[in-house]
Amino acid sequence: MADSPEMICVGAIGGAFGVRGEVRLKSFTAEAEAIADYAPLTTEDGTCDFDIVLTRSIKNGIAARLSGIVTKEDADALKGVKLFAPRDRLPDLPEDEFYHTDLIGLEVRDTGGTVLGKVKSVQNNGAEDMLEIHGPGLKNTVLLTFSKAVVPTVDLATGRIIADPPEGLFD
Repeated sequence: MADSPEMICVGAIGGAFGVRGEVRLKSFTAEAEAIADYAPLTTEDGTCDFDIVLTRSIKNGIAARLSGIVTKEDADALKGVKLFAPRDRLPDLPEDEFYHTDLIGLEVRDTGGTVLGKVKSVQNNGAEDMLEIHGPGLKNTVLLTFSKAVVPTVDLATGRIIADPPEGLFD
């Protein structure tokens, strides 16, 4: 189910918060509180759906109540569980913004057409997104800044990214 392009990962459960069944929720939405707007959210395997009530902001996340979770043990059992929403519940993005899930697996070429690798993941260091690129010619994965200057073209239709990486990054 999580591999379905129709489902987008919007958050993850970080474990229990307190002793009354609240969870520490990590939101992957642009505005953290918007995660509740997309409920009910579904687990990666599709076996559980949760309605969400946000209770307060906390360090590195949001405290929330999930439907059916009433004890600290219930909440702890969900630690690490990713939460998904159907794509059609999410807003359409402006032309130059992308859902991370749409970037993963895209082929990356330089401005001369040479294949550099594929996007393995999208990392966020707090300041900007980084594309983790891996490929057969690379000894290690390479982190590429995901900015208009470094990645001038993202073509979802052809499954390709054109990058202008800093000199020496892919050597």
